[in-house]
Amino acid sequence: MPLLIDFIYRQFIHSPPDPIASFNGKTIIVTGSSSGLGLEACRSMVRRGASQIILACRNVEKAKAAARDIQATTSCSADILQVWHLDMSSYASVQAFCDKVKSELPRLDVLLGNAGLGTRGFRMTEDNEEMITTNVVSTFLLGFLLHPKLRETAKKYSTQTYFTVTTSELYEYAKFEEGKARTGKIFATLNDRNTANMSERYDVSKLLQVFIIKQMAILSPCDSSGVIINGVAPGFCRSELTRDIDSSLIARFILRVLCRRPEVGARTLTNGASAGTESHGQYVPDCKITPTKGLTKGSTGAELQRRVWEELEQKLEAIRPGVTSLS
Repeated sequence: MPLLIDFIYRQFIHSPPDPIASFNGKTIIVTGSSSGLGLEACRSMVRRGASQIILACRNVEKAKAAARDIQATTSCSADILQVWHLDMSSYASVQAFCDKVKSELPRLDVLLGNAGLGTRGFRMTEDNEEMITTNVVSTFLLGFLLHPKLRETAKKYSTQTYFTVTTSELYEYAKFEEGKARTGKIFATLNDRNTANMSERYDVSKLLQVFIIKQMAILSPCDSSGVIINGVAPGFCRSELTRDIDSSLIARFILRVLCRRPEVGARTLTNGASAGTESHGQYVPDCKITPTKGLTKGSTGAELQRRVWEELEQKLEAIRPGVTSLS
């Protein structure tokens, strides 16, 4: 019952506040920005003065159409919006994208890690089940690779910069039986097709995101780096994440009634990318810092976070040696 009450309150009674922060002069990257929350976050930040926004997407043509839509609705200059290719299912694509950022962008103020995947089918990409590769490994490979650019911008321009990840309140309900695997075998267990529980895999990927956001914040205090790292939760919104369950007319009708409009959910993304230092390492649903629950709590949560981090650190270091050193 508490879950149902919370859902009703968030979806039908309470709405995230309209963002008021200015993004004047800021250079921003938004992954997964060709539609839904990412598109609306770009639109919002253009309206609030962003100087340059990179729409980082796998489907370049779709992203170009999104850029044209933003320009048409905001009357912004076309050169504010750029489309760069980024395939989060490919470590090589993530690394090439980050190398381009470092060589071509004079500054980077916000990295909004919004790209995500939700599916019931088991597929392998790179060395993991697809959702783990996209939502976890590649998301934080991107974050670690671009952290030095965010840190450099914060120092050079005496400002705060941001790595904000779109996570989900569903992390709280992950049972994460794979976390009981023996030492060093959590990701291997997640990648076992025969035992994979795909009905909760999305929730698990969001739990792992929450753990790593907390860990990155520990590794890089914002008072020394100038980089604020946080995670936001936009609620249940109409997006491409629901494409696996909205194939029927009835399902589409129900989703339209229950889901928030993307522009409402996107307020949480814009807020996360402009929140204060108190949001560093925090979970920020509906623009409000909230203590995490479920498997993240107490000493048990801290131990699970440590184990997840140690395995992810090994994966990231195997992809790009030295990438997890944030000092």
